[in-house]
Amino acid sequence: MPTERMTPRQRMLVAMAGGKPDRVPCSPDTSNMMPCRLTGKPFWDIYLHNDPPLWKAYIALLRHFGVDGKFAYGGVKWKTDSGIETRAEITARSAERVVQRHTYIMPEGRLTGETVYMVGDPPTESEKPVKDVKEQFAMLRRFFAAPTAADFSQAREQRRELGEMGAFGLAVAGLPGFHGWIYFVQGGVEALTYAYYDHPELFEELRELNHRKVVRQAEMILGERPDFLYMSNSGSLTLQSADIFRHLTLPTLKEVTRLAKQAGIPTLMHSCGRSMDLVEMVATETDLCCLNPLEAPPMGDADLAEVKRRYGKKLALMGNLLTTDVMLRGTPELVREESRKCIEAAGAGGGFILSTGDQCGRDTPDANILAMLEACREFGRYD
Repeated sequence: MPTERMTPRQRMLVAMAGGKPDRVPCSPDTSNMMPCRLTGKPFWDIYLHNDPPLWKAYIALLRHFGVDGKFAYGGVKWKTDSGIETRAEITARSAERVVQRHTYIMPEGRLTGETVYMVGDPPTESEKPVKDVKEQFAMLRRFFAAPTAADFSQAREQRRELGEMGAFGLAVAGLPGFHGWIYFVQGGVEALTYAYYDHPELFEELRELNHRKVVRQAEMILGERPDFLYMSNSGSLTLQSADIFRHLTLPTLKEVTRLAKQAGIPTLMHSCGRSMDLVEMVATETDLCCLNPLEAPPMGDADLAEVKRRYGKKLALMGNLLTTDVMLRGTPELVREESRKCIEAAGAGGGFILSTGDQCGRDTPDANILAMLEACREFGRYD
């Protein structure tokens, strides 16, 4: 057992690599709503106007609570030859919401979309740009142009400001699959499912384009040498079947994690929702280092103790307190007890980060975050 106290950054990286830090890290998923709430501003100030940028609000949250940070806010400006000119205008404003219209101008024509920014909630895409995958495929494919250059100047500023408050990650675009493509296609999973089976040749081309984009981003990011390479793929086994995941997503995940392992950079993937089948695939078929949030029922299907028993020697685990009944509506005493259970289920031997399911709600009590931290300090020691 280490005798010297580690910084949050050191603690996270040791655990992410499967090792034993000075104690179990405490890193609740507070990457969006809680940082915005703590600013005291309308959420559109942060998401739309970058006042402050979300990443600065998150660093302020780390200072506020003293938890172990998992920083993955992009910070890379990608240059591509996509041929897309983007325009945006505010079309409506009220005390509750701001509506922004997007126009994407391309040689083949125009696409339009709409984002609603809420006063006290994250934004939502009320209209997606692609209304018909087959008819507008030539325009859809332009969104997946591989980068030709990258500007890391903001990422370097972020890294300096974060310091030792957490592990610094840089993220690739979403891996191929329905979980990422729903942000482009009107009708979401239903529309994508019909189109996937009706036009398999188009989806194979889209998979290849998305694959090349992500792999090229990963190569550029690894050259910058962040603390870890991050992949955010919310619902990758909830918004598509395991067979579709295996076809669309797994090949890219294999390649990206292979490249990162070769470069000596840890990898962390986020995939909320169902994950038991996902854990088996990533643990046995990829070089992924760490998976989160391993959500428990009813949000997901993960049994933390079973995952640890079956895959804990291959994969570091990050999870999995319920964000609703425990973190949002529970008492500090309940949070402390459930944190203890998670640590007992998955902490033995190292390679575990105490976290929550996907996104602690806006009104999660501060006392419950602090109860998590106290539980790690009390129960998260290695014998």
